[in-house]
Amino acid sequence: MLTYPVIDPVAVALGPVKVHWYGLMYLLGFAAVYFLGQKRAQQPWSPIKPEAIEDLVTYGAIGVILGGRIGYILFYNFSAFLADPIILFKIWQGGMAFHGGMLGVFIAMWLFAKKQNCSLFQLTDLIAPIAPIGLGAGRIGNFINSELWGRPTDVPWAMIFPNGGDIARHPSQLYEAFLEGVVLFIILWLYSKKPRPTMACTGLAVMLYGCFRFFVEFFRMPDAHLGFVALDWVTMGQVLSTPMIIVGGAMFFMAGKRVKD
Repeated sequence: MLTYPVIDPVAVALGPVKVHWYGLMYLLGFAAVYFLGQKRAQQPWSPIKPEAIEDLVTYGAIGVILGGRIGYILFYNFSAFLADPIILFKIWQGGMAFHGGMLGVFIAMWLFAKKQNCSLFQLTDLIAPIAPIGLGAGRIGNFINSELWGRPTDVPWAMIFPNGGDIARHPSQLYEAFLEGVVLFIILWLYSKKPRPTMACTGLAVMLYGCFRFFVEFFRMPDAHLGFVALDWVTMGQVLSTPMIIVGGAMFFMAGKRVKD
């Protein structure tokens, strides 16, 4: 068993102002989109100019935050919302959902694409290879916060999390950081180095994330207030990831088929 490296979730404290590592992970993701987006926007196939990346990041940040919060309430805590709708605005209590954040980003990019007179998928193809950096950083933030830990296990790399009781668990946040962050970034970055059909990179990103998330859910503890939602093994994360696998795969297939036709 490995020792969990206890890290203060607060990175910097200046009087009453506290900067948390989790928030810095979000900033890292946005910074990656800005700097690498500038690089990709210089390519001749880019639908936007490099100077538009700053506005793109702003739109994306709003989409992530609003979509992540609304998605968490709708997908994971809807009963509490019905009892107290104000809970939607109590962001200090925590609660963000990737699937909601993804939908929020797609809506934000659709609005930005209209402003830039390009198609939605031209824009999402531009940023899809960069997004895994933010995803991986976010999972590191979860690890530092000792949240979203894994199921009990006796593997040699198991850890006892401060908030998880005296039980050795899978460090599932690190599994996600590796698959959703490192592996997904490498695949998409290498795949997008050559010109690809419109929507292909977006479809591949959506499909692979869905596959990775579905797989890791077998090692991650389901939300305590939801438990398994079907068959005594299916989690809400797997339910939400299944459409991503299907839709992403269909997008990737259709993108290639259009070129062949």
